[in-house]
Amino acid sequence: MGNRQPRDLFPGALEMMILRTLKRQPLHGYALVQRIKRDSDDLLQIEEGSLYPALQRLLKEGCVEAAWGVSSTNRRVRIYKLTRTGAKYLERQVSSFEQMLEGIARVLSPVKS
Repeated sequence: MGNRQPRDLFPGALEMMILRTLKRQPLHGYALVQRIKRDSDDLLQIEEGSLYPALQRLLKEGCVEAAWGVSSTNRRVRIYKLTRTGAKYLERQVSSFEQMLEGIARVLSPVKS
């Protein structure tokens, strides 16, 4: 990662990234962490201490479901899958995020004189 420092995420960002990643395909926890890291070009490194509580919240809310399976390294793992509820939640959250981002961009844009 070079000299870049990991940054805290805003509330809900981790859940959106988990759901978006699972939209592509079901994955186990370690694979989720690696996929998010790779997709962010190593800018984001998700700690297990953050990932698993987020997955538990998403399970409780019905946004993901989990089943036991076997990893590519032949280990028993819990594989998470996006649910229809999770897909709808993701869509709403991304829309809300895009509106917030647009508002922030407008506030941070150069002042017109």
